[in-house]
Amino acid sequence: MKKSGETNIDIIRKRAIIIGLIMVIINAYWVGISSELWYSVFTFVNPFSNAIFSLTVLLILNFLFKKFSANLGLSPAELLIIYVMIIMVSTISGHTMMSILMGTLAHPFWFASPENEWQQLFWKYIPSWFTVTKTDALKGYFTGESSFYRIEHIKAWAVPILVWSGFIFILYFSLLCISSILRRQWTENEKLSYPLIQLPLSMATDKKFFRSKLLWIGFSVSASIRIINLFHDLFPAVPQIPYGYRLDQFFTDKPWNAIGYTWMSYNFAVVGLSYFMPLDLSFSCWFFFWLTRVERIFASIIGWQSLYLNERASGAWIGICIIALWGARRHFVAFIKHVFGKAKMDDSNEPMSYRTAFILLLLSFGGVVMFCYLAGMSLWAIFAFFALFYILAIAIGRVRAELGPPYHEVIGINPRQMMIDIFGSRRLLGNNLTIMTFLYAFNRCNRAHPMPNQLESLRIGDRVGMNNRKLTTALALGIGIGAIATFWTYLQISYKYGVLTQMRGTLSYFGWESFNPLQSWLQYPQGTNVRAIGFMGGGFAFVVFLYIMRIRFLWFPLHASGYVLSGAAWGGMIYFWFPVLVSWFIKFIILKHGGAGTYRKGIPFFLGLVLGDYIPRSIASIVSLLLNIYMPSSGAGHML
Repeated sequence: MKKSGETNIDIIRKRAIIIGLIMVIINAYWVGISSELWYSVFTFVNPFSNAIFSLTVLLILNFLFKKFSANLGLSPAELLIIYVMIIMVSTISGHTMMSILMGTLAHPFWFASPENEWQQLFWKYIPSWFTVTKTDALKGYFTGESSFYRIEHIKAWAVPILVWSGFIFILYFSLLCISSILRRQWTENEKLSYPLIQLPLSMATDKKFFRSKLLWIGFSVSASIRIINLFHDLFPAVPQIPYGYRLDQFFTDKPWNAIGYTWMSYNFAVVGLSYFMPLDLSFSCWFFFWLTRVERIFASIIGWQSLYLNERASGAWIGICIIALWGARRHFVAFIKHVFGKAKMDDSNEPMSYRTAFILLLLSFGGVVMFCYLAGMSLWAIFAFFALFYILAIAIGRVRAELGPPYHEVIGINPRQMMIDIFGSRRLLGNNLTIMTFLYAFNRCNRAHPMPNQLESLRIGDRVGMNNRKLTTALALGIGIGAIATFWTYLQISYKYGVLTQMRGTLSYFGWESFNPLQSWLQYPQGTNVRAIGFMGGGFAFVVFLYIMRIRFLWFPLHASGYVLSGAAWGGMIYFWFPVLVSWFIKFIILKHGGAGTYRKGIPFFLGLVLGDYIPRSIASIVSLLLNIYMPSSGAGHML
């Protein structure tokens, strides 16, 4: 029965949120088991392929239900609420975050040995409520042929699951509060374009979307490759179409072998998604990628040992954040005046009122600080670590909102490494270094970072006229339920298949990646890396220089975001520089000879390229799980 003051759409939305929670649990399991059983990574490229496939399935079911009764159908807003809830759990589950966290949690007690001296080095710094300390409870986790549902396993993991699920929720919720505060400035004042929301928006709201011939032409071009390779996986006699080509295999002599890993991907989805990036950004992405290759070769010629690429990129990301915050300074002044009653801002249409956002941000950040302090970190180290964490979050969110790169992996750019360079392991001491190692998961590679996805979710809500407060509730539920569902997924599949036996993901590797540096820092303490700090400053200055040049000279082609995406040792174009180059060239030709009208007419074709890659790939993933066979066409083994 409808309550007083409650509209029909409110009732439907409650039903939609329930469906969304069911889809959250399904996707937590699907993303997790695909990632760890067959190393099939759904969260490599934004928007996530599992979320787009789920939205496609919902659209088909919605169409069929409406044939029986209009009341059974979901509105576009409701479909998109479910979609953004799936996005939230996808930032938690899978190879990007939970693989690293679970690999770290299960690692220190099982792999400790007299040789590595972990017991003496850092066991004393690990709180008993952080992880499982009894190796008997971990045996089935690593060897398989067991079940998580044994009482001893549930007892061993119950506290860590609750503790870390709670931490994930308050940390991600603090980012949602920041996103709510920034929404008006970036969406209404600066009118950022949020390019990556075009596909889900078009699918859910455009009734003519699936009637476009160009869409299906693009779909056919992209899908044919995945389908042929799907059949090759099932029947090896069918020829395979390669996913890409290694160029560095031809450079074996000095100095050319310094070029490093250079993969020429043939990914049509990235071609389609890059079509919506501004030309200067797509140009800057592949230009800076190849500039770093030239730098490597030059360094080899003159005998330089290190180019400090990660340190330069770290400073550059900080620069992106500072520039973004400086541009929003008037908004922040008005925000603070409103919060403290000195002035009035209309926040009736915000995801949460500004005072509420401010209070909840303080409370959630206070929870983060309390968690780390009780774990043993020093207060100064907590504030330094999370200052860098939020700087990276805002910078990545800004780049996505303004320019929409579909891929922004930046391995080696994280608060832990920055603090080692700035303060040195000798000053940080064992307690801080150990807890920071457990936090490594939240910034290991950043390609499925929650903040840009939260910002895009809020923008989707604006575009379809959602009740922003209910959207915020849905996002929070997606995070909270998603965290618990993801822990359940990982423990269920790990005890069944065994991390070290049947699972082909990288859970055990991430444990070594987390703790081997910790061992080194404790055994061989080091001081501040002055040279690294100098290169951070250089990266910061270079980004400011690029920003000033673009303000002063409209023709200047290089974009600061292109540098931060490509300038690291393992930067955001490491896999996809070639499809970005192809897309840039096609868009350049279209705009030069056809103009903006032709560009707009071509949009369905490029969205079709994305769908044609995502849908068959998702189907291949389901087939591989049902048949329990390795299928590269599902994206397994980074075959993207």
